[in-house]
Amino acid sequence: MKILLTGGAGFIGSHTAVELLKNNHEVIIADNFSNASQAVIGRIEKISGQKVKVYNIDVCDAKLCSRMFESEGFDAVIHFAGYKAVGESCVKPEMYYRNNLDSTLTIIEAMEKYGVNNIVFSSSATVYGIPEKVPITEDMPTGCTNPYGWTKYMNERILTDTAAANKNLSVVLLRYFNPIGAHESGLIGEAPNGIPNNLMPYIAQVAIGKREKLSVFGNDYPTHDGTGVRDYIHVVDLARGHVDAINYASSHKGTEIINLGTGVGYSVLDIVKSFERVNGIKIPYVIAERRPGDIAQCYADPSKAEKLLGWKAEKNIDDMCRDTWNWQKNNPNGYEE
Repeated sequence: MKILLTGGAGFIGSHTAVELLKNNHEVIIADNFSNASQAVIGRIEKISGQKVKVYNIDVCDAKLCSRMFESEGFDAVIHFAGYKAVGESCVKPEMYYRNNLDSTLTIIEAMEKYGVNNIVFSSSATVYGIPEKVPITEDMPTGCTNPYGWTKYMNERILTDTAAANKNLSVVLLRYFNPIGAHESGLIGEAPNGIPNNLMPYIAQVAIGKREKLSVFGNDYPTHDGTGVRDYIHVVDLARGHVDAINYASSHKGTEIINLGTGVGYSVLDIVKSFERVNGIKIPYVIAERRPGDIAQCYADPSKAEKLLGWKAEKNIDDMCRDTWNWQKNNPNGYEE
């Protein structure tokens, strides 16, 4: 299939591009590089041994988007493009709603105009809000705690309603849990701008000497060691899930919601200890106050992904820690030379 990856130069998009190419799909990337590096493209090509066509555009731009669809004749879309920082979304909610909803509306309108009927959407476990219980299944109540989460929720609604109106459309909504790790080659990985918002890139930056120490927010949760428990999934496993999802979409109509997680919860200190053990590096940390809105534990029931897609996570916590450090030590400044 000829597949458009919007935001395909980002952390998850770039790994998905590699996996799609490995599975003999043709990949076209559309990205405005506002939160990604153009150096990613050359690295995708180096890993895959294939050239990748790139449109340096903002997919909120309807004219440019329409022109691209007309030129390429896509079979399917995987839609990653969007702003993704929870904290920033609370400070600039209107920017998040405008960008994240506009990009989806523009893409879905272009798909309808040019007869493209398969889309996989990059959603998030944040749509579950504060879950009533764990593990989390796809039929549990939704509700968000920040504007970023609400944009994911609203995009799910837009796509679900569009599929209900257009019986030719196939929509797969993938709700990710916590993607970490990097490609085993060390050529592509997570390169956040500024201070990392997420645990693993912060640990990696402490390990490389960019940060003095890690702050662990709360050690009095009702978990096995008092620190928050999350479902961490290797980004390559997540990328494989997109390949399986787009294959599924091509032979099914309507909307499916699917969790992508491991089904195993690891605490903050589990991650720290594994990183130290696997890589032989000490990670200094301090216990800090709990953050508002943080919950004790959150992990997936991934059984639907296995049943519908034949997918399950293959990599473990040691793989995630090893590959993160391999990426960080070989790219201490991310994609900057």
